[in-house]
Amino acid sequence: MEYDELAAWLRLTLTPGVGHTTARRLLRHFGLPAQIFAQTPQALQACVSAAQSEALQVVPPTLAPLLEQTWQWLQSSNTEQIKAIAPLGHPLYPAALLDSDDPPLLLYLMGAARFLGPQGIGLTTHHCLAIVGSRNPTAQGQENARAFAQSLRSSGLSIVSGLALGIDAAAHEGALMAASTADTTPATIAVVGTGLDRVYPARHRELAHRIAAHGLLLSEYPLGTAPLAAHFPQRNRIIAGLCQGLLVVEAAPASGSLITAKLAANQGREVFAIPGSIHAPQSRGCHALIRQGAKLVESAQDVLEDLHLPLSCCADRAAPASAPSAPQTEEATAESALLKALGFDPVGLDALVARTGLETASLLVQLLELELAGQVARLPGGLFQRVALA
Repeated sequence: MEYDELAAWLRLTLTPGVGHTTARRLLRHFGLPAQIFAQTPQALQACVSAAQSEALQVVPPTLAPLLEQTWQWLQSSNTEQIKAIAPLGHPLYPAALLDSDDPPLLLYLMGAARFLGPQGIGLTTHHCLAIVGSRNPTAQGQENARAFAQSLRSSGLSIVSGLALGIDAAAHEGALMAASTADTTPATIAVVGTGLDRVYPARHRELAHRIAAHGLLLSEYPLGTAPLAAHFPQRNRIIAGLCQGLLVVEAAPASGSLITAKLAANQGREVFAIPGSIHAPQSRGCHALIRQGAKLVESAQDVLEDLHLPLSCCADRAAPASAPSAPQTEEATAESALLKALGFDPVGLDALVARTGLETASLLVQLLELELAGQVARLPGGLFQRVALA
């Protein structure tokens, strides 16, 4: 994008009183933003109000500093990582978003050069699946998100999520576990609610850097935009619009994940949900979605079959033959009995003492060993939960 063209697009997005709908109407009527700003007030009033026409005559005071900042950001691209801006109609603009209810005027993109080079990111021809869920998931929920994302990425899907805490981060991590420098499509796409010169939450800075190396970071917000609460529901429509299907791993009954699922369903996308414990608050949103018609899934293959995609060669790969296992030791037998007593619902220490008959001190030692092995998670309130590893 040339400097003057960038200036015109930024001016259009900054003009007060001119939202996405009005801007798209102006673009349909007059063409590119530079042509809009060349019109007389009378000509503009053919498709906008007098107040909007007047606003379009004034250069926003924030344009000059934002233009300079954005131009310098674009020039900082290198051979490994490219930064780009894709307006409506640009070759890098995902075609899937054009079918959504409110496509952004501009998309800021940052990622590996092989996805943002002359060939584009290929989002018009390959498949994306969104994985969303609770910011405060159970240990099992995080493991499910990670395992599903890894398996689905191994089948060629790009995993879309929002870089938030909890399920989002686990989904990005799982997709990156299946990433390769030979990939021709992004392993994962993070749709964020800030400018791309910021990372929110800050603890995901290292994760964002890895996504930029093996996938894409995407935002509709100008550089310098802070993580305002109103931005995150807005960015959810982009997550829903990019994907062919959306998987909810864990969600409370009133949550952003359910809003995203509703947006996806309204746009004709498939919605999937993983069932959970009837005692876990994080499962109630998924159960509500399933009652409303979302597809219940127990494995990545369920998702692939419903999307009519080939099963993962990685998922179907036979495990290597192993030597006959040695008889279980007394300690291993005790651990197996404790895992059986735990079940898969959160449980307190007193209940475990009653179920196992073990003394509290001995039980705590075994629980600690299982926790260190990643088979048990300690939850708030003194509860423990068994984790089924993928």
